[in-house]
Amino acid sequence: MAGFFELVDAPDGGYRIRMMDGSGNLMAISVTFPTKRAAVAGVAMAREIAGTGLIRDKSLDGAGTIIRDRVRPVSSAKEEAARRKKAPGVRRAAVG
Repeated sequence: MAGFFELVDAPDGGYRIRMMDGSGNLMAISVTFPTKRAAVAGVAMAREIAGTGLIRDKSLDGAGTIIRDRVRPVSSAKEEAARRKKAPGVRRAAVG
């Protein structure tokens, strides 16, 4: 489920980056960058953060904790159906 980035004009001048999921749904929008070059550098930074960054829970009940569990992305119903079709749930016994 690869997503993509879109470079768009910001309403107050400059550019913003929209991060979209594989279905084209908006996941995040960036701050305003003054130039396209700066926006592209922002995409590079977002990729780095997404790959290595911790999740800091700043919600009211999170108390600033860091979430270290590995979290799988949420799959759409269409993706789940395709996954079940590929692997129908047959388990193989270990031969030893």
